[in-house]
Amino acid sequence: MKADRLLSILLLLQTRGRVPATELADRLEVSVRTIYRDVESLSAAGVPVFTERGRHGGISLLPGYRTDVTGLTADEARALFVLSAQGAHSDLGLDGALGSALRKVMAALPAPHRPAAERISERILVDPARWNQSSATGWPAGGPDLGELQYAVFADRRLRLRYRHSGTPAPVEYLVDPYGLVSKAAVWYLVADLHGEPRLFRADRVLVAETIEEPVRRRPGVGLAAVWGVLREQVERLPKELPVRVRVRRGRLDMFVRIHGGRVTAQPPSPCAGPVEEWVEVAMAFPSAAAVRALLAFGAEVEVLSPPAARRELARAAAEALRLYE
Repeated sequence: MKADRLLSILLLLQTRGRVPATELADRLEVSVRTIYRDVESLSAAGVPVFTERGRHGGISLLPGYRTDVTGLTADEARALFVLSAQGAHSDLGLDGALGSALRKVMAALPAPHRPAAERISERILVDPARWNQSSATGWPAGGPDLGELQYAVFADRRLRLRYRHSGTPAPVEYLVDPYGLVSKAAVWYLVADLHGEPRLFRADRVLVAETIEEPVRRRPGVGLAAVWGVLREQVERLPKELPVRVRVRRGRLDMFVRIHGGRVTAQPPSPCAGPVEEWVEVAMAFPSAAAVRALLAFGAEVEVLSPPAARRELARAAAEALRLYE
């Protein structure tokens, strides 16, 4: 506690200059006598700190004295401040805590490193949402936020979930043992054991979450990273997606890649390497032939070349739309 207090005093003096002992005492919730003892400890450690008595007195450092109490390099400082652009802290309700932590680090940085760290928020922006995806978290109406899931994880308590599976209208109830939360591609997941087996739950499909006062029952020696690795491997071992070959008008290729880039499996041609009316081929992959219907949004600017099942699926979809609007 004393080491932490000494560091806090040093940071405040570096940032504020002269500070009254009474203000330091109030900020650190100790007595003025304790502050003076801490100042003596700093002085004994070689820090040029001194006190001035009187109405306008206080405690200050020798003019020009600075110390890099963090040991951070310029690149390390920039990397740290990129954290403020990631967005995950917002979902977890940690905006205020992150801002406070970064202000403390900023006060401790050497003066030459500060401008670069301050410019990070002006030069780097990380938007984790995919194209045409709402920035909202997409919680079901009346559903929980991450707070309840987060509380159970840190309190080491079991969770009772009311969960809606994809494609299943009726919700299911589970009693799970949480390991932690994982954010992947702007989607939050709860990693937990169900009857001793690893399971993955999308947070936006949790309708109700209730922490129960019963200690979590995790498998001995198993942590979040290990369980997540097993679950990720299971997902990636799912049947391979359907390879689809399409041709796109070069003039629409840029927009096409922006919207469907996640489905493109090979480097597409350059949008500027030829006439806008020219056809160019793009290799893609879809979970099923039915999913290829999403390409109809481009009308006659995109044609599916193979496989035949995908072409038939698009023909059926076009015929259904024609009958509807006739």
